[in-house]
Amino acid sequence: MTLVSVIIPAFNEEKAIHKVIRSIPSQQINEIIVIDNGSTDRTGEVAKESGATVLLEKEKGYGSACLKGVEYLKNKTSPPDIVIFLDSDYSDFPEQMDQLIDPITNHDFDFVIGSRSLGVAEKGSMTIPQIIGNKIAAFMMKILFNAEFSDLGPFRAIKFDKLLDLKMKDRNYGWTVEMQVKAVKQNLKYTEVPVNYRKRIGVSKVSGTFKGTLLAGYKIIWTILKFA
Repeated sequence: MTLVSVIIPAFNEEKAIHKVIRSIPSQQINEIIVIDNGSTDRTGEVAKESGATVLLEKEKGYGSACLKGVEYLKNKTSPPDIVIFLDSDYSDFPEQMDQLIDPITNHDFDFVIGSRSLGVAEKGSMTIPQIIGNKIAAFMMKILFNAEFSDLGPFRAIKFDKLLDLKMKDRNYGWTVEMQVKAVKQNLKYTEVPVNYRKRIGVSKVSGTFKGTLLAGYKIIWTILKFA
């Protein structure tokens, strides 16, 4: 039996986290881990009430939260075969999780990106800087690494042993692109599948602010160049 765990970084998402957890196809998943990234609302409590394992990571940053979840799984007696990363704002469609798992379990892919560019994105669900930034990042990875990516989507699945081999380090905005660049450099077998995307619940802490957008864009480009 394939063991599948889900890691969900979360910061002040008490209005969305229950919907996210409730939408995960439970028959396929062994454990849902929500990383409360120092929330000041009831995110952690709601997640626990919804059946998730809740961990606290006080150091702010998407990468910091993801690394906390990875470390937790690494220390389990029976670590998972596959890890899925999912956002906590209900912008992704957890019901499409099987589409990310299938290429790994049935076609021996190591790493699968849920591409919003290939799927159907609700109007207004992605900002113009997000769309442009994704295109620039994909172009840079194509030129520098001959990588075939259309998105830096957070909804993704990877074999857990391959994830550990990547030795992920980034603690904030560069987490997703670091994973993609390292996967290419280590010759992982990867693919993309179309996933849908909708307007998130609440305001984004990254794309919802000018400062967040600027910092994320800078870190993504810097990360790609660093590994070139």
